[in-house]
Amino acid sequence: MSTPQFSQRSQSIPGALSIYINDLVYKLKRNGNDITTLSLGEAFFDIPMFDFAKLDFVRGYHYSDSQGLPELREKIAMFYKQQYDANVNGTDEILVTAGSKAAIYMAILGTVNRGEQVLIHEPAWLSYQEQVRLVDAVPSFIPYNVPVSEFESWFTPTTRMLVINNPNNPAGRIYTSEELKELIKLCKKFKAWLLVDEAYSDFINPGEFHSILKFDEAKEVAIVANSLSKNMGMSGWRIGYIVGAPSLIRQLVKLNQHLITCAPTILQAYLAHYFDKIISITLPQAREVVAKRKRVEALVKEVGLSCLEGSATFYFFVSMGDFPANSLDFSMYLLLYHNISTAPGLAYGESTDRFIRVSIGTESEERIADALAVIKNVLSSRDDVKKLVEIKLVELGFRPFEVRHV
Repeated sequence: MSTPQFSQRSQSIPGALSIYINDLVYKLKRNGNDITTLSLGEAFFDIPMFDFAKLDFVRGYHYSDSQGLPELREKIAMFYKQQYDANVNGTDEILVTAGSKAAIYMAILGTVNRGEQVLIHEPAWLSYQEQVRLVDAVPSFIPYNVPVSEFESWFTPTTRMLVINNPNNPAGRIYTSEELKELIKLCKKFKAWLLVDEAYSDFINPGEFHSILKFDEAKEVAIVANSLSKNMGMSGWRIGYIVGAPSLIRQLVKLNQHLITCAPTILQAYLAHYFDKIISITLPQAREVVAKRKRVEALVKEVGLSCLEGSATFYFFVSMGDFPANSLDFSMYLLLYHNISTAPGLAYGESTDRFIRVSIGTESEERIADALAVIKNVLSSRDDVKKLVEIKLVELGFRPFEVRHV
């Protein structure tokens, strides 16, 4: 009996490796395992629940502006001016949608044509390349150790967009103002968009971060994606946004109408009404996470581990050195045999398979220190971790992750 087939598009992309790892963590925790969770891409904040009774709750049951509630867009615009000295018009330069993942996808879908090239600077969040493929465009990768001054050699006549993450997940790197200006100039030369994912813009030391919008005020090439739910420690609420020229936003609103309709009305109303109160509570906690990062950095060096240079976010991109396994097998071994979850470096680019991502946003410094010591000890061993992982996956009834082979 013949059955309908799946699309080549959906079959051609793998699942999200970071989510695969976290799904295993959830299953192992339900089985009673005490997992030191260094894989989650979020920080846990202490946030009170403000009074929903002060909101128009009936309004929250219904659709709202597809571009996002005007009062929330205005709050975002004011925040960008106050925090980053970047001028944004909340009326026609912001689109609020259901998470920054959807925002980034719509930005790519609205600007890149079939067969055109999208350059991605590694280490890069794993969904960039798959979202590029979902629009039938071609992702090309700039290795992590290539300086901005050499990016031009990667551009071609078909380059339509360059994607960077600033501050960077997973390295914690911040692009300098000089680098950002150089990238704007480069993208203007090649008539390419510059998509900057600024989802970790609050996890910084004061004065270190510059939004790309500060240097391309007219938004000729700059597009910014950001996340209220990430920066405010509300990742489950899925509220993200795009900032761009009015002409771009008009195009993306059409996509949002067909894909999302609108971000959740009640959550937008909540964020708009309590925006200033929430920021006053979460921004200091984000800065404390960065201070925690500095302390953990000393622990990383103390145990003899090395990582890519960075000062922002709540991540470390830890080197595996010459350990005889790829980063997926190494991360899986840490999880299945040592109850330590990390994210494999191969998820962030072909040039970064010799790293693992360690997130410090959800665990105590004591547990992080213990985990770092275990990671160092495992790296000093020469166990056949690939074989051991295969055995344990079968034993637990878990399916192995299917790695894309390019």
